[in-house]
Amino acid sequence: MKFKILMITQNFYPEIGSAGNRMKNMFLMLKQKGYHVEVLTTEPTYPSREIYSQDCLWNEQEIDFDQNITRLSVQNKKYSTNLLSRLFYYLEIMFKMFFYVTKDKKKFDIVFVTSPPIFVAFVGLVAKYRYKARMLLDVRDLWPESLKGVGVFHHSLIIWLFEKIESALYRKADHIIINSEGFITHFKNKSEDLIKKLMFLPNAARKNEIVLRERQETSTFHVVYAGNIGLAQDVTILKQLAEKLDYYNISLTVIGYGVHNQNFADFVHRHELKNVKLLKPMGRQDCLNQMALCDVGIAILNNSNVFETVLPGKIIDYLTCKLPVVASLSGYPKKLIEDKKIGFVTNSQSVDEMVDYILKLHHNSELLRMMKQNCGKFIEENFLWENNINKLTNVIDKITKG
Repeated sequence: MKFKILMITQNFYPEIGSAGNRMKNMFLMLKQKGYHVEVLTTEPTYPSREIYSQDCLWNEQEIDFDQNITRLSVQNKKYSTNLLSRLFYYLEIMFKMFFYVTKDKKKFDIVFVTSPPIFVAFVGLVAKYRYKARMLLDVRDLWPESLKGVGVFHHSLIIWLFEKIESALYRKADHIIINSEGFITHFKNKSEDLIKKLMFLPNAARKNEIVLRERQETSTFHVVYAGNIGLAQDVTILKQLAEKLDYYNISLTVIGYGVHNQNFADFVHRHELKNVKLLKPMGRQDCLNQMALCDVGIAILNNSNVFETVLPGKIIDYLTCKLPVVASLSGYPKKLIEDKKIGFVTNSQSVDEMVDYILKLHHNSELLRMMKQNCGKFIEENFLWENNINKLTNVIDKITKG
């Protein structure tokens, strides 16, 4: 009989974004491998709970009718940039999960917990001792470093507390999973011993997702930005890019959400940018199909050192659709994109340079074709869940039997 796993995560299907999709795929594929998997999560609230009234977002029947998924209600209506509001939001989730775990009578062999937020990861540590189980810690972003990068928390006492919790989680985890190789140096600087616990398991695509419709050739060149327009993204760059692309009669489709999404939409309407198309968040397959109609995908992050380690999930989605990436990034993601010849990157936050790269791809069909082929090859060789899930099952079997 396969082991019993409790997955603890704030983000889960049908929540949009790479975190919810990552957890959904792990859940489904572990079940396919024969493991008994239960999920402790919240009602979908990211970026706001209102969008989940759409039936089109609830499109996974295998999950919709699964009795092993517990969704806790959350009073806070939506994410906020306000420090106290966001802190109470996280604390509410932590305490509700904490009480659930302490009262639960089930038995589990593995507690799989994902962070951020670090509050949910702390619940995983409690669950490890409550169930006398092994703990797998999935680190999708570095806390509190990423908080410093987006400027959410500045209070030195809060940062110090988060760092202590972070160190305790790393020590107590039986194994640590990272979704970016750029995180390795961070763990090495913490302790050489942590390197032995690490496993790289990136966000990835499913085989059926890369079988997408090909766009028809038209005279209009299509660029897409899909995902969060939030604290980690530089909305000013996106605004300037939209204005310049409109000037060159290049179509920009934005499938956006997040705290700065309305700010961007207001800018587009105020400047009457006719070539910018604004779409509401949609289900993953619909979003991939929409992106597949475009030629280039855009990625931007704030100019903060912490983001030099992060590989944005939207990049994997663009590559799944065979879209070369034009980005404003630095560090690990910049090197990866350039080494694999799957796009162009400016690390100087130069909008003019990004526009030049887009025009270069627009006017050089052979270069565009070559990069599209590189994107598809890169995904199939490195970023397929059907292949990468075996890394996770090997670790689960190893630490449980050990």
